[in-house]
Amino acid sequence: MNDRSRVTAVLGPTNTGKTHYAIDRMLAHRTGVIGLPLRLLAREVYDRIVKARGPSVVALVTGEERIVPERVQYWVATTEAMPEVGADFVAIDEIQLCADPERGHVFTDRLLNMRGLHETLLLGSDTMRPAIAALVSQAQFMRRERFSTLSWAGSKKISRMPPRSAIVCFSVEEVYATAELIRRQKGGCAVVMGALSPRTRNAQVAMYQQGEVDYLVATDAIGMGLNLDIRHIAFSATEKFDGRRYRPLFPHELGQIAGRAGRHTEPGTFGVTGDASPLDEGLVEAIENHRFQPISRLMWRNAALEFGTVERLLQGLETQPQSEWLARGREADDIRALKALSAMPEIRDQVTHPREVRLLWDVCRIPDFRSISAAEHSTLLARIFGFLREGKLPGDWLEGQIRRIDRIQGDIDTLSKRLAYIRTWTYVAQRSGWVSDESHWRAETRAVEDRLSDALHAALTQRFVDRRTSVLLRRLKQKESLLAEVNDKGEVTVEGEFAGRLEGFRFHADPSATGDEARMLQRAAYEALRPEFHLRADRFYNAPDTELDFTEQGGLMWGASAVGKLVKGAEALKPGVEAFVDEEAGPEIAEKVRRRLQHFIDRKIATLFEPLLALKNDETLAGLARGFAFRLVEALGVLPREGVAAEVKELDQDARGLLRKHGVRFGQFTIFQPALLKPAPTRLRLVLWGLDQGLSEFPESPPPGLVTIPNLPDVPKGYYTLSGYHPAGERAIRIDMLERLADMLRGQDSRGGFEATPDMLSITGMTLEQFAGLMQGLGYRAEKGERPKVRVETAPAAAPAPEEADHEHPLTEEESVLAAETRAKWEAEQAARKAAEAEAQAEAGDPAGAGDEAGEPAPETEVFYTFTWAPRPRGGHRRPERGERQGQGQGRPQGERGPRREREAGQENRREGKPFEGKPRGERGDRPERGPKGKPKGKPRHDGPKSFEARPPRAEKQADPDSPFAVLAALKNKT
Repeated sequence: MNDRSRVTAVLGPTNTGKTHYAIDRMLAHRTGVIGLPLRLLAREVYDRIVKARGPSVVALVTGEERIVPERVQYWVATTEAMPEVGADFVAIDEIQLCADPERGHVFTDRLLNMRGLHETLLLGSDTMRPAIAALVSQAQFMRRERFSTLSWAGSKKISRMPPRSAIVCFSVEEVYATAELIRRQKGGCAVVMGALSPRTRNAQVAMYQQGEVDYLVATDAIGMGLNLDIRHIAFSATEKFDGRRYRPLFPHELGQIAGRAGRHTEPGTFGVTGDASPLDEGLVEAIENHRFQPISRLMWRNAALEFGTVERLLQGLETQPQSEWLARGREADDIRALKALSAMPEIRDQVTHPREVRLLWDVCRIPDFRSISAAEHSTLLARIFGFLREGKLPGDWLEGQIRRIDRIQGDIDTLSKRLAYIRTWTYVAQRSGWVSDESHWRAETRAVEDRLSDALHAALTQRFVDRRTSVLLRRLKQKESLLAEVNDKGEVTVEGEFAGRLEGFRFHADPSATGDEARMLQRAAYEALRPEFHLRADRFYNAPDTELDFTEQGGLMWGASAVGKLVKGAEALKPGVEAFVDEEAGPEIAEKVRRRLQHFIDRKIATLFEPLLALKNDETLAGLARGFAFRLVEALGVLPREGVAAEVKELDQDARGLLRKHGVRFGQFTIFQPALLKPAPTRLRLVLWGLDQGLSEFPESPPPGLVTIPNLPDVPKGYYTLSGYHPAGERAIRIDMLERLADMLRGQDSRGGFEATPDMLSITGMTLEQFAGLMQGLGYRAEKGERPKVRVETAPAAAPAPEEADHEHPLTEEESVLAAETRAKWEAEQAARKAAEAEAQAEAGDPAGAGDEAGEPAPETEVFYTFTWAPRPRGGHRRPERGERQGQGQGRPQGERGPRREREAGQENRREGKPFEGKPRGERGDRPERGPKGKPKGKPRHDGPKSFEARPPRAEKQADPDSPFAVLAALKNKT
């Protein structure tokens, strides 16, 4: 101890600038040493002095880092690593840590034994005044008051935590949980823990200091000299685990942490959050005024050790202090390791020289960074001691230990453990004489620690910070213009960070953002999207109609983006539009988009409904023709005939001719304009009809190209007609194809009955069963029957039966009598033979009827339908049932007509330039013309169309060559 050194204790609350004062005082001397409680704080002071004097004269010495230039003037070190050099100036920061149970003996030793040649500063809390006065008699005291006020703010939820706040937790699990909650509610936070490496903590602190995040979650390590821009300190708990038990925080510990709130002259506040109970009024007042009970006991351990034997070394470490101000602290990790290693026989027998005892003590002082277990730590120390006793650590063994740690993959906990492991080898590499190539291993371990530190910082940031939010916050605070970009997928990035999607002229923020983050993100995006809205509106206004389209639910699309919707207008053919534009884009943009959409839909209607609009605007139409045109326009170009039968009947030929010039076709079931049955007009017609009817959901148009579609009972009324289909039975048939079918049906005998022709099945695309259902829906009766299927075979011509002989060569009377007798005899023989064969088959087990007399299989049968017109009974006023109204029962369905209507349709077809497909009078099948009394008039004519019978024709049988009729036929042919 140098009695000539001036010792000054600079005491006071936090936020008094004591550390800065000490740096200024050290730089006023030629040489100096300053001891700091944290490696992180030592690095901060080192950087500041290097900036002032250059790196060539400043050294940094910690347990895991050693930078010592050749011409050292100023030493910056952790308190444990302070070098014993003769320096003009010595400063020891946070001197109140003399009372710490774990590290207090180191600070007490520096308090009692470290002195500068000219000046010594002891920096810390005012609670150390009595102890320093008692132990350092020549000390002078200087009190530095707090620059700003510190006040109690009560309890606050994390969701209501003000910006620039620090939440203090006392376990790693609580730090992670709190940081995750802040990320979800506030966008992110920085994390500071004592277990982090200085590089990681510096990166996290820099992120907070630069304003990328507004919140900090930390352990009580924040109270040790970290100078941060914190306005509010919130305690999530008021007790902690000190390594042995849970205990309440001491008042001076609370004051040390709370004092970090407030920056220079800016006031600070403190409070509690989460499950922490509010502080007592007395404790609050003590923290606000920084008045705590003075420290009465300092931790002490004997520094004058003897290394003759391990036993004498242990005795020296367990020596009791002689002053009432000093007390032995709890057993430290290095003493426990020394006892564990000295108990091992292989070590106890080898440590016989003082040099080996000192080496063993140095090995035991390696900190337990890993914190796994005392046994594993002792095993590692024993291995290191064994190598060092023989020389130095083997390079290949040390390389293997480091290689297993040098991996940056993994989560936060994994990376934290690897950082703790590498810190052990960093400490070992810093010890002089322990490794062969000290500079190589110091650089190698430092590089691995830096890589792991960067990876851990990235993992913490990825988990607890939304980089997008932090970037936007910083830009907004700096009031800089934000650069927004929109790619071809509509993804919006602001300053390179994903912000959401721009669909048309509406911005949809990223759904993962919630709370304050979502509001801030939306504000930043709109701030940057204002010019983009104008550019996009100009591009949209000048876009061709081919880039726009409408949906079947009335939406208006620009490419894949919804930009508006159709709304009901004054008329069905004049709908309005509603533009989808965010309010932030401005009314000018909204009006521009609306006008462009209105132009599009007006042109679309004018193009697809050109025939209908021409009919509507034709001023030459007058009277009944104009009224009928109005009805057709009102029905959007497709009008069921049943509803306007009276009006059609009243139209004269001139009126119909005027309407036909506009493409109006008067069909048997529907009056329509064929051009409006195409898929595009049909799709738009359904949308316009849905708008006009005020439907909440519009029916979709049928797929193009289908002749028939299902007839569903719950479809809105008028849907099939507007879709271009006519319901009939279980199916609905396309209107134009139905009219073609009606033309075919007019050529059939609907009273006597007829069968479906291949052409009928072809144009409907139906099977015979489906066609029967369709015909029933159209008002026809369908009678089902079966008949043998006629096979088309090539066989020799058989002799015709007598009744089928050529009329040009009739039989004589004698031949007729012979033929009758022969036929009767032959039929009797055939009957007897069939009976015998049947009896034989029954006895043989062949079921009756399984085959014919020749043993061949029964002939195949086919199903056929006979269709007849089924009109309603005359004079009947019965209301048709639901199935009949839909064309599923008998009786004439709506829109059907009798022979008179058919004749009218035939006349209309002729007037429209189509051939008449009906039957002229006198050519109704094979029926002869009848006289007044119903008798046939003249012979039946066979040169007209063939008639169809309701019963099936008889199957032609091949003549039996053994039949006597074949003999007669042969005789007849010879004559």
